[in-house]
Amino acid sequence: MKGKKYFGYSLSLIIINLAAIMERADENLLPAVYKEVSETFNAGPSDLGYLTFIRNFVQGLSSPLAGVLVINYDRPTVLTLGIFCWAFSTAAVGASQSFMQIAFWRALNGFGLAIVIPALQSFIADSYKDNVRGAGFGFLSLIGSFGGVGGGVLATAMAGTEFLGIPGWRCAFVLMATVSSLIGFLVFLFVVDPRNTNLTHDSSENLERDALVEKGRNARSTWMESWKAMKAVIAVPTFQVIVLQGIIGSLPWTAMVFFTMWFELIGFDHNGTAVLLSIFGFGCAVGSLLGGIIADRISRVHPHSGRIMCAQFSAFMGIPFSWFLLRVIPQSVNSWFAFSVTLLLMGLTISWNATAANAPMFAEVVPAKHRTMIYAFDRAFEGSLSSFAAPLVGILSEKIFGYDAKTVDPAKGSADGAFALSNGLLSMMAVPFGLCCLCYTPLYKIFKGDRENARMVSLKEEEMT
Repeated sequence: MKGKKYFGYSLSLIIINLAAIMERADENLLPAVYKEVSETFNAGPSDLGYLTFIRNFVQGLSSPLAGVLVINYDRPTVLTLGIFCWAFSTAAVGASQSFMQIAFWRALNGFGLAIVIPALQSFIADSYKDNVRGAGFGFLSLIGSFGGVGGGVLATAMAGTEFLGIPGWRCAFVLMATVSSLIGFLVFLFVVDPRNTNLTHDSSENLERDALVEKGRNARSTWMESWKAMKAVIAVPTFQVIVLQGIIGSLPWTAMVFFTMWFELIGFDHNGTAVLLSIFGFGCAVGSLLGGIIADRISRVHPHSGRIMCAQFSAFMGIPFSWFLLRVIPQSVNSWFAFSVTLLLMGLTISWNATAANAPMFAEVVPAKHRTMIYAFDRAFEGSLSSFAAPLVGILSEKIFGYDAKTVDPAKGSADGAFALSNGLLSMMAVPFGLCCLCYTPLYKIFKGDRENARMVSLKEEEMT
């Protein structure tokens, strides 16, 4: 059964994409119920921002562990461990009775995601060839985005109701944890690591791993190999540049967790807010796949610069759309149509970077055996440092732009609060998008050399084996 294909895709890839759906759904759960959590625990925007910060910071610091675990164990085993970790912590958030309890479980949630995300990315990188890898990552992002939309819509819709006297937002967390656990079992039972099949054309990783196993899993050999992989990854100039832009470019996306709260402050009800966020999520989902496909085609004509041009275009488009969304459109429930069209076009154009450039380029500048490590360290640097964006939005909104939680009407929102929050959001979106665009520029000179060096290393290892 493990080797069967459905609709042209292996069972392993299907289940991996299901895991991506649940991962994105889990990420969007808490931001979708910020307003309810704020009312339950008397927390302001800065407090809510700290919850996102804690999760992302722990996730960033723990990400290198994924690279170490993959050297010792098959990726399905590593993925299962991470999925069960995030599922348990998600259920615990729903049962939390204090703000500090939520903070603790969100930190554990970040630890689980730190293990899962790099392993997922390297799994996809090993499953596709160079000239279609953008489409592969795009499809993963597209499928995952549906999970993000579903998780956000589910939590937002359930937040306004009660089930057997239990607040709906708590039930949403328990439900998501249950489904995630089921996916974890499927991953463990049916997913086959592509490096153990003919999906990957580079056998050096298999041989290296077998050598470690033959040594009896000697701890010193394992840690030495991990240390060598870490140094090799960090020393790649392309990795350094992409991580730098990623740290800056992740700030707007981290700040966007406040979109739900912002629309509700404007006066939209749960259903109206859920639909707006669904439209934005749909735009991002289709945009990520579209960006990957376009970059694949352009890279065939311009192999060393095509992906970079696509990434710069996408980053630049974040500037005018952020300004138009947060400044030009009147902040009123009567502007629903304008918000929906803007969010759709914004999602279609600003979501290319990861699938068009970052993820495919990472796979090309290191040997196959270091792919999990490079994705892990990317998440380590980007996740930990960009995590400051969420609390910064809250601090700017409260301390500089005058947000006051006492003025918020739970039913009608607050025009002053929405305006203050939009100022904080704009500060953490427009400027980082512009800097992110500029940060890609050095890659026009250094990507070609790193790509050729990685191919030379792979060829030498094949000759040696």
